[in-house]
Amino acid sequence: MMEPNPHDRIVELLKEKISLKQDVYEKTKSTFMRMKELLFSMAGDLTKRIKLLDKELVVSCRESGEFEVEFTLADETLLFVMHTNIFTFDSSHLIWKQPYVQADKNRSYCGKIFIYNFLSDSFKYNRINDLGYLIGRIFINKEGHFFVEGRKQMGYLYNDFASAELNDDALFKIIEAAVMFSLDFDPFTPPFEQQGEITVRDVNDASLQSRITTGKRLGFRFQSDNNF
Repeated sequence: MMEPNPHDRIVELLKEKISLKQDVYEKTKSTFMRMKELLFSMAGDLTKRIKLLDKELVVSCRESGEFEVEFTLADETLLFVMHTNIFTFDSSHLIWKQPYVQADKNRSYCGKIFIYNFLSDSFKYNRINDLGYLIGRIFINKEGHFFVEGRKQMGYLYNDFASAELNDDALFKIIEAAVMFSLDFDPFTPPFEQQGEITVRDVNDASLQSRITTGKRLGFRFQSDNNF
């Protein structure tokens, strides 16, 4: 009797893993595409409402790449980014304690959508050294189940991986929570000592405006919600 070719097992495992990751990728991508549509719809609706109050306020939404979309509301910009790779979790993560995942470890493989908060002027004036802050990330598995990790209201909005399934209502609530968080998350002026020096080259090479690093918490440790 011939021994099984070890390459056959490698090919089998490879096919299984590729198929699984492709399923997760497609689910994540379709979710991100729908999120884009909701962001553009929200921008249009808010524009109509805000123009009645203040014509100077800007609300806009634009694609900055296939997997990136910028949502700007006055001086706040949220950047939604889909990662193109698929991930699982290290052995210490709480996800492994859930019966839902224990019943099928392939449910732990997830795509990710990140939500970052920037100051709108960072893009307007091309301040390439400015900082944005991760305020939330969405994990999506092959079955369309998801959970959210994030700050303040983002952190407890959806954390029941076994039952939470993505739909328009869930996506809208995530977007709304991100917008509300960014509006409540005010910039602090950094410590004086951290902005005390510039060089002649900084002044001569480019606009000084674009050379000064700005961020909502520049110079402060960004550890937990208790900090702001």
